[in-house]
Amino acid sequence: MGKVLKVSRSGYYKWRDRPESERTKRHKTLVRLVKKLFLASRGLNGSPKIAKDLERNGTPVCQKTVARIMKEEGLRSKTIKKYKATTNSKHSLPVFETKLNQEFKVHKPNKVWVADITYIPTAENINIYQFF
Repeated sequence: MGKVLKVSRSGYYKWRDRPESERTKRHKTLVRLVKKLFLASRGLNGSPKIAKDLERNGTPVCQKTVARIMKEEGLRSKTIKKYKATTNSKHSLPVFETKLNQEFKVHKPNKVWVADITYIPTAENINIYQFF
């Protein structure tokens, strides 16, 4: 293999027995700390928050380095949507009575009309990118 890679035998053994560099030691320490903070946050924190936590704890590191380490280790933060109540029943507005009572059998035309208007975009659920 040394011939194929054009490496001398003595060069290989020198490389193999060389002590670990400071850069490699720091990288391993950062990987360990990033994993620890990621797991402590239950997988919710991303690279910006983890970088800030490391800074607060006295380990200077930039957010891009943390992002690269997380990518190498396969760590992806989970995004959890906040619960949003879609119905507000606590109001004093008039509520119309339900005359249909889930009985959809009709004996004459134009006696019962039913519609679904959930497809109509409102200010709450509109996505401006759907029009481009």
